[in-house]
Amino acid sequence: MTIRDRAKAALPTGVRTRVRGSLVRYGEWTSDQRPLPDFLITGTKRGGTTSLWRYLLAHPLVPRLFPAWNTKTSHYFEENWGRGEAWYRSHFPTARQRRALERRHDGPSRVGEAAPLYMFHPLAAQRVADLLPDVRLIFLLRDPVERAYSHWKERRTEGKEPLDFAEALAREEERTAGERERLVADQTYFSEPYDWYTYRARGRYLEHLEPWLARFDREQMLFLPSETLYREPAATYARVLEFLGLPTHQLDRYEVFNDRRSSAMDPAVRAELTGYFAPHNDALAARLGMTFDWSRP
Repeated sequence: MTIRDRAKAALPTGVRTRVRGSLVRYGEWTSDQRPLPDFLITGTKRGGTTSLWRYLLAHPLVPRLFPAWNTKTSHYFEENWGRGEAWYRSHFPTARQRRALERRHDGPSRVGEAAPLYMFHPLAAQRVADLLPDVRLIFLLRDPVERAYSHWKERRTEGKEPLDFAEALAREEERTAGERERLVADQTYFSEPYDWYTYRARGRYLEHLEPWLARFDREQMLFLPSETLYREPAATYARVLEFLGLPTHQLDRYEVFNDRRSSAMDPAVRAELTGYFAPHNDALAARLGMTFDWSRP
């Protein structure tokens, strides 16, 4: 815990709330001095976004978000779209702060956020394209079978998932019926079921990537298998830095964040999911011109 974090924790809850509110208002008042982000880590959920985000924050030329926001994302392009651009800009450092950082470390700074729901939200690609047409986009793509199980484990641990994995998969369509359509129809709507219970749907990567591929140049997008990040974190980190135009930087260690240990997946459920995702994975590999070391029937 940093000195700043310890100081914040020592404050009474009411005082912390008032301080944070003042910081948020200050961030909005100075929003015209706060450049929009250079990059977004847009997904996938349970694919290593937190780990990659932490690695990037360890780079001396990647500043943290504004202190009012102790998080890796604003959720602006999905949950908080109605708050407006000034609110979004309030999350990022000022141009003056960035210039000071660049002078101190003799290089270009890069600012961004990591938001696993952006890739999956039906309106996010267009919203990002309208506001950030030149942004760099990083997509982490994990074996959808393992991703689905990890997603379920997270919701189960958080107390938001009462069903076992097989039943949750069986009832996914029923629990999320109409939610995607409602998100499209009502731009202020946020759907918890669409975020929480889409274990199978979120692994059909290509259908969620097509809106991004249609709106951004391929040179702006970096697609990374999550397994490569886990297996070769230093090399993957170096590739991300090059993509963002940042100087090389070596970390002392590459910790895996938000890992959740549990019992193995039921073999019958694994076999069903593997068969289900196989054609989707093949289409994705062909579209991106990549190979993925994922489950095969």
